[in-house]
Amino acid sequence: MSPRWLLLMTLALCAACTQVETRPPLGEEVPDDPVLEAEEAWYSADSYYLKYRRGDEVFYTAGSLLTGRHLKPAESHSGYGPARVEPLLPQPPLDWPELRESMTPIPILGIDAWTRFRDRIFADIVPHRRNTGVIVSLERGDYFFFYDSQGRFRARRLIDKPPWYRVSGRVDLVEYYDSWAPELQNLLREEGIDSDEVLFNTGDLEAGAIPFIYINTREQLVVLMLYEEVPAELTAELPTSHWLQALWHFVGSHTYSIPLRPFSSVQSLLALLADTVVQSGSALISTQPPAEPPPPLGDAAPMDLAAWEEELDRRLQRPASRGKLDFLVDGESFFPRFIDAVTSAQSTVDIRAYIFDNDDIALRVAELLKRRSLEGIDTRVLFDGLGTITAGAEHSASLPPGHRAPLSMHGYLEEGSRVDVRSLKNTWLTGDHVKTMVIDRRLAFLGGMNIGREYRYDWHDLMVQVTGPVVDEINRDFDAAWTDAGWLGDFGLLVRSPSKPVNAGGEGYPLRLVYTRPGQQEIFTLQREAIRRARSYIYIENAYFTDDELLRELIDARRRGVDVRVIIPLETDRGLITRNIALAANQMLAHGIRVHIYPGFTHAKAAIFDGWACLGSANLDRLSLKINRETNIATSHPEAVRELLDELFLPDFAVAPRLEKPLPEKWTDGLVELLGDYIF
Repeated sequence: MSPRWLLLMTLALCAACTQVETRPPLGEEVPDDPVLEAEEAWYSADSYYLKYRRGDEVFYTAGSLLTGRHLKPAESHSGYGPARVEPLLPQPPLDWPELRESMTPIPILGIDAWTRFRDRIFADIVPHRRNTGVIVSLERGDYFFFYDSQGRFRARRLIDKPPWYRVSGRVDLVEYYDSWAPELQNLLREEGIDSDEVLFNTGDLEAGAIPFIYINTREQLVVLMLYEEVPAELTAELPTSHWLQALWHFVGSHTYSIPLRPFSSVQSLLALLADTVVQSGSALISTQPPAEPPPPLGDAAPMDLAAWEEELDRRLQRPASRGKLDFLVDGESFFPRFIDAVTSAQSTVDIRAYIFDNDDIALRVAELLKRRSLEGIDTRVLFDGLGTITAGAEHSASLPPGHRAPLSMHGYLEEGSRVDVRSLKNTWLTGDHVKTMVIDRRLAFLGGMNIGREYRYDWHDLMVQVTGPVVDEINRDFDAAWTDAGWLGDFGLLVRSPSKPVNAGGEGYPLRLVYTRPGQQEIFTLQREAIRRARSYIYIENAYFTDDELLRELIDARRRGVDVRVIIPLETDRGLITRNIALAANQMLAHGIRVHIYPGFTHAKAAIFDGWACLGSANLDRLSLKINRETNIATSHPEAVRELLDELFLPDFAVAPRLEKPLPEKWTDGLVELLGDYIF
């Protein structure tokens, strides 16, 4: 036997020995562990104290009620607010005799009482149809409420939904709290409790369980006490570990990665140098204040969309594909839909993201991906190396206290699972900013959201669900990026088999994927041309609007009488870029463009030009339009464009105040703007 074959057999044997075994999908089994039972509960003006038992073990915990209570008298506010989730963290034993003297006891009701109350209030909310349930979103996660095959009510984390269960809808519990109050009062009378507050034992002990629920009818307050064990295999991050990872990643991106990717590395470098030269010339041309007031809005007919689609065929040298879009605004719409799709996957899950963070939401998604991989689902995760490492060093302001982040998300995803993970290199500091998630190679999500808490809870953002033949193109693009990120690099692209289309027979309306890649600036050039052709209106919402050329084109469009409206944030996750956005806002305002300042941070990236919509991952800055890899989807289908207007633009125009006077400028803004033309 030749040494080469001996080596291959040895490697195969090692791989087989280290491969993690698959296991059956998560079913409907009920844990037989001892449940948590509250024995004593007390409260003061701003805190609660709880003694509870699990089998023979006794635990103590305490938490704050102050942040959840209304500051005004009950009669001056309107109903219950969202339930607050309080982590159930064991603490050292408390001095219970002293507590009894200084605090007020909370009546405790057992599992039977909770079951009777729960069955009454959920009777018309949770479907009794077989293998069907509803999503309920709480402060610390999304849950799936259903009746199992034995007729038992179950409340599981959405990531633990059995694959054969279907989501029939979403329920906002806040809408029901006030109507449930009479039922609660009746129950308290039945139990002989003369109090306006109570602590329920629920008997729930599944992952992410809520074993205790505190309700105060006087303060109209609901507190859910969350029991969630930290995974035993979790290794906490170390101080400065992200800087060391970033340094190592930078070195790898500019040493061994270049010989493996000679073609793409040279292409990226040439594109970067060429655009730097062009940018230097463009920076010498400044936008001047208008010499006269902006003209009134015109009433010209919109551009000819049929002619525009023919022009796109010519420019792109490829025809439009087909498919259907479903717009998902904000994390509360996208994440439950995405997680539901992953829990129901039959064969594959392919995730491509700029950032796979290390916060609680990212760990929950990682937990789901790891479990599904062990259930036989072919799971691949591809993320930008520098983007993920950098994001891991930052933390959302809403991150729950006590969160433990892993040392490396790459390692955490692979540890104890069959998830295949690849990290994209950042040669010449270019990045892969694409966000696509594809389930079973048939259902895709595309847009601006990464995997992390900010996108689920903190920021305003947009994703779109895509079905139909266009998903085959998303699959091809993922497969190419996946191959290039492997050990063979560019050479793997030379020998890989082409992706097989699986959606060719699907229905839908015309859709196009447009890209930014090294030497390929489709997103920029097509939007610039759309601005030039627009005759009626241009609506844009984007997180980072710093491109001077597009700014000048919008000003020219406004001078033609086009109704130009732009929604931008002044609150961003990058401090310096905010100054560029402020200067751009002042320029637009001076030339009659309607500028709307979104309250908070909008990370959405969408535009409509006389009925042609373009949205996806690309910002309106140099990195997204000229340097990084980006993917947008575009269509002029009237129904899809109307839905984008109704779901995103019209609501955001309503909540984002219109800028009426220039924003204050600093003497350093000019320098920041000049540098930003190269950095941002």
